[in-house]
Amino acid sequence: MMKLSVLDQSPISMGQTPEMALQHTLELAKWTEELGYHRYWVAEHHNTNGLAISAPEIVMARIASVTNRIRVGSGGILLPQYSAYKVAEIGKTLAAFFPNRIDIGVGNSPGGSPQTRAALIDSPSGSLTEFPQQVTDLQGFLHNSLPRDHDFRLVKASPRIEQAPPLWMLGLSERSAKHAAHLGAGFIFGHFIYPGNGVKALQAYRDNFTPSVDREEQASMVCIFIVCAETEEEAEEHALTQDKWLLNVSKGLGTKVASPEDVRREEEKLSAEDKEIIKKNRERCIIGTPETVKQQLLELQEKYQTDEFMVINNTFDFEAKKKSYRLLAEAML
Repeated sequence: MMKLSVLDQSPISMGQTPEMALQHTLELAKWTEELGYHRYWVAEHHNTNGLAISAPEIVMARIASVTNRIRVGSGGILLPQYSAYKVAEIGKTLAAFFPNRIDIGVGNSPGGSPQTRAALIDSPSGSLTEFPQQVTDLQGFLHNSLPRDHDFRLVKASPRIEQAPPLWMLGLSERSAKHAAHLGAGFIFGHFIYPGNGVKALQAYRDNFTPSVDREEQASMVCIFIVCAETEEEAEEHALTQDKWLLNVSKGLGTKVASPEDVRREEEKLSAEDKEIIKKNRERCIIGTPETVKQQLLELQEKYQTDEFMVINNTFDFEAKKKSYRLLAEAML
């Protein structure tokens, strides 16, 4: 069995407003729930004109309020920018409203440029090296399990619900996988960012997992770009818009998703380096018909030894995106 889930960065297509992108997020959450997807997670980005979600906890609450079954989570909250205690209270509040449906995924990312991070933490400086301790503290606040000698042992995260939301860690390396394993948290490998370390990272997670207050058994996911259509030609047409978006992101350019027509018009302006970047980025994706996608996804399942894939699709056409998720579900679920 394979579980399919969704990671939504709420990308904004050319000609679209942020309000429209967020409405599409709600529509896609309801749509994928109907199709049988297991989770719907939202990302966190700042100081960008192309991605609409900067406050994942608010979007999570909205999604959970318009769905009934699908688990809703963060992929992930940028923990180095926040207080572990406050994130624990946000997670527990969401879990109180939506019992057994909330996941708290955290990542060790600066959230943007140094200036953006300084604005987030309201400080001109601040270290990312405190992340391991922050995650440990977050788990302690979620489960009231801080050690007796901890400075905040007597500080309790409210509301004091019986079942706290499970903790997940996003990562790209063996180091992050081992950290998640030693903490007894779930682990998500970001194949959609950098696939090179996946096999070693997931093996490190399995080899080092220790049961915890969070979970007794290991749990892992792999996140990957997937574009699925009825024909290879159609899949490629939509994937071109994601190719160009990823290229722009890598070059620090505007991150709105361009239409296929606009991408085609710009093709002749691509340098040899641009084309090489696009080719390399395809390693982060599966693109094709349902049969092609199914075969490649099953091969990755065998390679990674995981039973859940989180799917991201940052293409231009929203209806084609919905169709992609439908075709994938029909092939795999």
